Amino acid sequence: MSRDVSYPTYRNLPPLAGVCSMQRAVQAEWSLDESVDRLKRLHYVMRRLHEALTARITAEPIYELKTLFAHHGYLFAEHVEATRKRVSEMREPPLGLDRVPHAGLERAFDDWQSAPQTADLVAALYHHLLPRVHRAWQDLRDQAHPLADAPTVRTAKLIAFELEEIIRCGQRAADCLDDAEGANNAGDSKDADARDAWLQHLMDALAAAGQIDGREPSDQPVPDPWPGSEPYRYDPVPQRDERFRDPYNAGVNPEAFLYDPGFRPRDKTLMMYYKRIRELDVPEMMASILVEMRSEQPWAFHMEMSRQLWDEARHAMMGEVGFVSQGIDWTQIPINFTWSLNLNSQLDVWQRHGVLFFIEQGLMPRTGKRYEYEVAYESGDPLAALFQDFDWADEVLHAQIGRRWYVPRFKSLNEAMQYGDECWSKVLSHWQSYRDQGLTEHHNWWPALYTQACQNWGQAPDAAALAFDKTYENSRADLEELD
Repeated sequence: MSRDVSYPTYRNLPPLAGVCSMQRAVQAEWSLDESVDRLKRLHYVMRRLHEALTARITAEPIYELKTLFAHHGYLFAEHVEATRKRVSEMREPPLGLDRVPHAGLERAFDDWQSAPQTADLVAALYHHLLPRVHRAWQDLRDQAHPLADAPTVRTAKLIAFELEEIIRCGQRAADCLDDAEGANNAGDSKDADARDAWLQHLMDALAAAGQIDGREPSDQPVPDPWPGSEPYRYDPVPQRDERFRDPYNAGVNPEAFLYDPGFRPRDKTLMMYYKRIRELDVPEMMASILVEMRSEQPWAFHMEMSRQLWDEARHAMMGEVGFVSQGIDWTQIPINFTWSLNLNSQLDVWQRHGVLFFIEQGLMPRTGKRYEYEVAYESGDPLAALFQDFDWADEVLHAQIGRRWYVPRFKSLNEAMQYGDECWSKVLSHWQSYRDQGLTEHHNWWPALYTQACQNWGQAPDAAALAFDKTYENSRADLEELD
């Protein structure tokens, strides 16, 4: 109950370290149990959001959505981490964070995640679910006691602030998808009616749960699963949109060019931009690890691996930006995806993790990321130097993540490295069979790219660089020969 408080501070300085007014501080309508209960529900919601977007990355063909899901999935993971930390400060284990708070919440997120159409999933998330999640965090921020529960208030404040940007971006994406769908279907009213009914079903499930934070009393029953829906199943086969021409093409080995001392640093930046944008296949593979190890590994593993997945998506976008800066249309270059395709289809989850670890560790010597940065610096391209500097820093972090979570399964670092190498050696490149099946001719796209870049630079192509024609037929990305 509120009361009038007259309380002068010394020289009228802000009271209570600026946390709140004395008028607000004397109000006692809050409890630790209420704080914990709301945080646990929000923890469940944020983790479901994180897991759902991560699981969609691999089979989502649209490049901008792959990277958007990687980004927002990572941010949701950070929100999960912050929430777990705060709950752990108020309760001793077991914290009960793995329990489903209410069957209505579970129904809403199960049926949302199972949306067969990406446009429906995106529209429901950013126009309907996330605004309600945002409101729940705002209410927690405003209603928690600002002095006694200051850490919760700060957590809620930061998450609510970040969700505003997430929602703005996501709603723009949803509207763009709907505009495209509307143009294709000429505004089919049946599709609109079907979506409206499905959205109402999701809202009914939330209503049965008392909404996101459980604060609204409800005697509404939890609805049955949406008619005809199937439980969501992760699809490990990478998909790309129509801009990714000739994705099976392994007709150019950029590492062979990059590590050849006979070629100029500026010419090598093109191969580094290509290697960066090609890293889109790393999130496609890493998503499979996070999905398949959902129950096998603790949350801390998922948090760190989600950060690495997002970093790899950022690296791909660095390559995109690099080509744009050079006036080059990257969609005219075959961006190969067979690394993620082959690993996801040929190896089990621990073997995939082994390959990832082996590659990350291999980037640490002087001939790895340091070398790429030095080449970029020597090239005179400031953007290449900037990107490679941060790419190097990211990969150092990723190598540390691997040492924390992968190496302990082995007797030594050397044994872990050997296992990763052996796993990679098991992967069949299918270089010849992809060509025999008519999936690609392994066309050498390098001369056309290099010629265009030289024209943009106003310089003559180097004859030896122009003639470069090494492929992946008999070697992998670390230049090890294939059997």
